[in-house]
Amino acid sequence: MATVINSVDTSHEDMIHDAQLDYYGRRLATCSSDRSVKIFDVTDGSQTLVADLRGHEGPVWQVSWAHPKFGNVLASCSYDRKVIIWKETDQDWSKLYEYSSHDSSVNSVSWAPHEWGLMLACASSDGSISILSSEGNGQWNRQKVLNAHAIGCNAVSWAPAIQPAALVQAPGSQQVSSDKKRFVSGGCDNLVKIWCETEGQWIEEEKLEGHKDWVRDVAWAPSIGRAHSVIASCSQDCTVMIWSKDETKGGERWSQKLLKENEFPDVIWHVSWSLTGNILAVSGGDNKVTLWKESLEGHWNCISDIDKTQQD
Repeated sequence: MATVINSVDTSHEDMIHDAQLDYYGRRLATCSSDRSVKIFDVTDGSQTLVADLRGHEGPVWQVSWAHPKFGNVLASCSYDRKVIIWKETDQDWSKLYEYSSHDSSVNSVSWAPHEWGLMLACASSDGSISILSSEGNGQWNRQKVLNAHAIGCNAVSWAPAIQPAALVQAPGSQQVSSDKKRFVSGGCDNLVKIWCETEGQWIEEEKLEGHKDWVRDVAWAPSIGRAHSVIASCSQDCTVMIWSKDETKGGERWSQKLLKENEFPDVIWHVSWSLTGNILAVSGGDNKVTLWKESLEGHWNCISDIDKTQQD
């Protein structure tokens, strides 16, 4: 049984929708239905409010930290149809860029691997996905994948820059980045889709069918030491799917496996991989967070769980 080692009193005035630690685990960003984004210094077990960011006009659904090579940069998305990119300069946080070209709520934001530059994917209830790329000097390139998911898109997650195929092409040598930019998305059409950049355009590479209700979250696993790609997806159908593909075999399709033989007791809202890509965290409507690990036989076993109701 995992235990809570610290808690943070955010003083948000409404429901908290997301909380993300930065790359070094020193800063915590939270967002809420109170329309604010807050940043805390959480070093040494203490908590200090660093910034209270106001700019959204509706509930803020998600926050995402960029890689520290770009400085302290944070993206947030909201029901107000906007994405705001915040940056800290001389201990003062301000808007670096504001994007408002979606027609409905923006539900998810995800930074691409730093090897590809400062690049952000944004998923919206209008069914489209935007990709924002910094060109420097305050200029941003904006691309949009229209009709990515019928009814709406709920989540996006990038493939690692160092992909299995790249590792196989250079056995025994230093890891190299792949030029193949890809990300996965999940939507209200019950589908998981994989997108690939081809000649400057984002093309649907795969359509993965298996869920029976809205896909709420997707997470592409880091590929450290792996010979295959792995994606986790979760849904309102109370299931978590593990999708895998051996990238070294040309033409091989993605295989699917249920994380758990029986359905979870409630909707599953989020899935998240450990940095090594071998442990999956799952959280759902039953107020539990469970940790899962794959055995040598290929079975997924629950190795720990946290019951939120028992911590209060």
